Amino acid sequence: MIKTWIANIDSLREESRYHFYYENVPAFRRQKADKQRQKEDKLRSIGVWALLARAWERDNIDKSRPFNLSHSGDYVMCSIAVDEEPGTLVGCDVESMNEKNEVEKIANHFFCPQEQQTIRACETKGERSDTFYRYWVLKESFMKATRQGTALDLHSFEFELSDPPVLVRQPEGFAEKYYCREYMLEGEPYKFAVCSTCPVFSKEMEMVKL
Repeated sequence: MIKTWIANIDSLREESRYHFYYENVPAFRRQKADKQRQKEDKLRSIGVWALLARAWERDNIDKSRPFNLSHSGDYVMCSIAVDEEPGTLVGCDVESMNEKNEVEKIANHFFCPQEQQTIRACETKGERSDTFYRYWVLKESFMKATRQGTALDLHSFEFELSDPPVLVRQPEGFAEKYYCREYMLEGEPYKFAVCSTCPVFSKEMEMVKL
């Protein structure tokens, strides 16, 4: 099963709280946070590893299990293949929905024709934005699951927004079957998605307080 946890980083804005977690993450993560120029980026860098550590501890998870991390805005996210084989692939993504983004213009540049058409077919600006960000997090989570990241051409794979979403076209050379799960946070302008070679996902994300 792929389990997913999220946390709000607001508590880390308190200096003492931030430094508590800062001192308890691995040295490489502290170095990564130190390189960030913006305070919010530092909070997310430390917060996402703190969330992973809490997930490991709370569910007594073997640290060798495959995992992936993501963060955006006020939220950090981690997904772990809690009882799968070491070779299981998993990727996750969270995105804050920025209403200022010209979603159709971005989609026309990066998305597949059918994905673009689905966005254009939406009746309102809000629906177009919602659909765009659904595609966005699905694509990001898939790229992260493959471990290829931005090296993958976004036009080389395509999603259908069914329930659950389906990867209807994969890049050449990727024989594994991938499965996806979308999540939502009621009342929050964020999109969440997880992609994995494991077909079983937790029903809901687990909220962790940092």
